[in-house]
Amino acid sequence: MHDGDTIRSCDGERIRIANIDAPEMRGSPKCRDRRRRGWCDYALATRSRDALARFLEEGRVTLRRQGEDRYGRTLATLAVNGRDAGQYLVDRRLARPWR
Repeated sequence: MHDGDTIRSCDGERIRIANIDAPEMRGSPKCRDRRRRGWCDYALATRSRDALARFLEEGRVTLRRQGEDRYGRTLATLAVNGRDAGQYLVDRRLARPWR
């Protein structure tokens, strides 16, 4: 797991959760480049990542692919036992909605 909106599947596929934006982890290029400032709250990024990891362990994960982003990651929504992972993080203020 990279951060609160990007994971790697068991077979190595990089997956970007399509419906949220989570804070960037320390060392992210978005945080190093002052012209392209991302959401760089490292403490919140760690909490978001850890909350997503715990949520994904709660049951069966389903993935709904929606194409790829500009970095070659699979864009998808994730759900655990029918509960949307992105909405789970947004409801806890660990991510914000993204379209």
